[in-house]
Amino acid sequence: MAIYHFSAKIISRAKGSSAVASAAYRAALKLYDERLGRHYDFSNKAGVVHSEIMLSGGAPERLADRTTLWNEVEVAEKRKDAQLAREVEFAIPREMTREQGVLLARDFVRREFVDRGMVADLNVHWDHAEDGTPKPHAHVMLAMRKVGPDGFGRKDREWNRLELLQHWREAWSAHVNERLAELGIDARIDHRSFAEQGIALEPQHKIGPAASRRPAQGLATERLEDHVRLARENGEKIIADPSVALDAITRTQATFTKRDLAVFAFRHSDGKAQYDAVMAVTKASPELVALGRDGRGDERFTSREMIATEARLEQAANRLAGTKDHFVAASHVQRALGTAEGRGLSLSDEQRGALGRITERGAMASVVGYAGTGKSAMLGVAREAWEGAGYTVRGAALSGIAAENLEAGSGIGSRTIASLEYAWARDREQLGPRDVLVVDEAGMIGTRQMERLLSAAEQAGAKVVLVGDPEQLQAIEAGAAFRALSQAHGAAEITEIRRQRTDWQRDATRWLATGMTAEALQAYGDRDMVRSADTRSQARAVLVGKWDRQRQAEPDKSRIILTHTNAEVQSLNEEARERLRASGDLGDDVTVQAERGERQFAIGDRIMFLRNEREMGVKNGMLGTVTEASPAALGVRLDDGRAVAFDVADYAAVDHGYAATIHKSQGVTVDRSHVLATPGMDRHAAYVALSRHRDGVQLYYGRDDFASDGKLAGVLSRDRAKDMVGDYAAEPNEAVRAFADRREIKFPERLRELVETVEGKARSMFAGFRPKPQEAVPPEPVTESTSRPGEAKAIQRYARAAVDISAMREKGLPVLAHQTSALARAGEALDKSRYMGAHDLAAAIERDPKLARDAAAGKTRGAVQAMREEARVRADPALRAGRFMERWQALSAERGEAQNGPVAQRMGIMINDLRHDPALRMELERSAPELGLGRDRQPSVEQVLERQMQRDLERDLLQNREL
Repeated sequence: MAIYHFSAKIISRAKGSSAVASAAYRAALKLYDERLGRHYDFSNKAGVVHSEIMLSGGAPERLADRTTLWNEVEVAEKRKDAQLAREVEFAIPREMTREQGVLLARDFVRREFVDRGMVADLNVHWDHAEDGTPKPHAHVMLAMRKVGPDGFGRKDREWNRLELLQHWREAWSAHVNERLAELGIDARIDHRSFAEQGIALEPQHKIGPAASRRPAQGLATERLEDHVRLARENGEKIIADPSVALDAITRTQATFTKRDLAVFAFRHSDGKAQYDAVMAVTKASPELVALGRDGRGDERFTSREMIATEARLEQAANRLAGTKDHFVAASHVQRALGTAEGRGLSLSDEQRGALGRITERGAMASVVGYAGTGKSAMLGVAREAWEGAGYTVRGAALSGIAAENLEAGSGIGSRTIASLEYAWARDREQLGPRDVLVVDEAGMIGTRQMERLLSAAEQAGAKVVLVGDPEQLQAIEAGAAFRALSQAHGAAEITEIRRQRTDWQRDATRWLATGMTAEALQAYGDRDMVRSADTRSQARAVLVGKWDRQRQAEPDKSRIILTHTNAEVQSLNEEARERLRASGDLGDDVTVQAERGERQFAIGDRIMFLRNEREMGVKNGMLGTVTEASPAALGVRLDDGRAVAFDVADYAAVDHGYAATIHKSQGVTVDRSHVLATPGMDRHAAYVALSRHRDGVQLYYGRDDFASDGKLAGVLSRDRAKDMVGDYAAEPNEAVRAFADRREIKFPERLRELVETVEGKARSMFAGFRPKPQEAVPPEPVTESTSRPGEAKAIQRYARAAVDISAMREKGLPVLAHQTSALARAGEALDKSRYMGAHDLAAAIERDPKLARDAAAGKTRGAVQAMREEARVRADPALRAGRFMERWQALSAERGEAQNGPVAQRMGIMINDLRHDPALRMELERSAPELGLGRDRQPSVEQVLERQMQRDLERDLLQNREL
């Protein structure tokens, strides 16, 4: 398949490059560098099928000699940091013959470069991948100076314009497509880009509400005008080719809803007319595929390209799983186990099972393990077994820090997937049949990238071992490939957690891993490890203060501060530096121009590297301590003990390293961690953030973000697991269900639409409703031993506040502010003692007001028992359905003719709550066959309730008129 690739870079003396050496390598020749007095011999390099110097008009003929040309370039450039040449590289369609490809390149170089007055050194390479497929491409070295009869003159600055580079990119695309059409080849390429994802749209500025109001205020800005222009141009591109929109949407999500499409169309269009046109052409596109409804009842869609990608992934995985060429004798495994035990490492039964699974003959294996279960230690033993059997083991991960942790924990030489793919694209470091590729943190890899990895391994005959946890941070790109592969082909599972040093914390991590986030938060809250403050800024200050005290008390312990956003990371870093400055632990500040803006660094500062740099030996996310600091250069002692020094002009991807985003922390292990919760988090982020520690974790939040511990638990329990197109098959296969059952994760059943059969019944909708019978469980006697520390006092405080407020209302008096505040404070204290305790006690008091009076008088046993019952109802959809029916019937009888009174409003609230409780909806469907609900093309249950309310009202009005 023809691919688009067009890149440009500068060959610079400042980077140690030589124009003569570069030309020798690209032409596969031996050339002599007169300036340095040395030969460069690359004559053994294969794959160069065409080499030519192309001169512009008026250039002296002597420059047609490659040695003369590039030596004169070296002489013309005097500066030690001189720009010697520009190199342009582009891919030639593999559908063409060599003659056609060379002619294509020559014509383009002549028209776009030589005719502008440049001297071009063209070399066409016709390399091949390991599977024999051709990888044709061209390298064009361009002199930076104009040339005349006497040789090189001044530099032409116009040649450096970004607009000219963009023109060349578009011109190459048009040139190739025109030639493909002439040759009758059914293939096309596309030069367009969006961010770094290959999406054919231009990125737009983010415009907030304030900026969008400025035109009405007569304050139109250039930024807003640019935003509108780009939106209009993107809309035109989508209308011309709606597949552009589908490609953009499915870059980060495998499936999408009508609302997702509407939001996308609104952003990439200008005005209602263009928005309507974008929506219409996208909906009508043959590339759009409808998948059916999801668990919330929303229709979901995808693109044909996404379906094809998943199909290729499945095919590659099936072929790998069916290959049995990677034999490791039991003696090698036993020897590796013995060596590990000799150095004090004893694998658990689960780890041994995983070791056996991944060293089997198959070319693909997966390991699913909770955070902190010792996956890396097991992989270290596997590495020794593989190497003993003659295999080369290579590691890969999505992020640099994850690759570093894999290498440190297992001894497997590791790098990022992006760098591997970069090398493979240049025919370097290719996989072979004696390679084992271990991919860590596989749950963060999107479908497209996973497909490329597996396809490359399958074509090379290599073995792939995927390791990760699909419940941790989700892939940034579309899809949940690791989950799907684990479900389809099985996985060894490691659930025995070793990272945390106490049993109850290991239990909490297990709860986080299986979606029981609220239970984990309650466990930490019961031990005073969840702290709240009035505002987020106050919570941040409390966090940094606790971090600083622990830092000074335990200087030998490792620690990290985690939060969700980069903006919060910067604020936390600044406050942490202020604490170090106050304690005299930092030297004098120097101002450094870093990539993210000006930063103050001092000797003693913690620093984080934000970009991989192989020459320095640093990776994205790596941490260290500043040992030398000046505005131009930094010296750093890395946490692994190595020392690096660098000029900021060469490498400026650094920032303070006291705090980090949760995404950067996956795979990290420290003694203590401090987490600032913000509303953007979900259960996947909570799982990672609260499982990095060995000894302890502190979670902080502001009540301006979360009103209580209960609200915090609700947000941090949100499931945002990514989906796959294959998830929308008519029925999930047994492997999918078995996988979910083993991990104790509730499988999300498809919601069938709840419908009403209109038969003119005047009875209540819930007449005849019978919830499923519950097993009779004798109530647990409430004693002092079953009550939690401080709970009785918290219940009494809450009850007193509730009684005070109730007395005011009974007298028709307004509730005073201090009474409301007292109830809120008492509720927060109760939530710390028992998860959602205030919610459960309020519900119990509503059902039996006498509980409040008794508890206020110190008799709290009845309240504790009632709270326990309310918690059971909250956790069990069947009990909630019974309670829902009971309350609905009572309100229906109470409402009378009041269409918009308080009772009707409460019924409306119940309907709205039902929309956000799919488990209750499903229980009502399963347990109420007498409801008059059909199974075909009917409205949802909340619509049925609304209609029933309206029928009851009309019936009552009619009966009153008859009377």
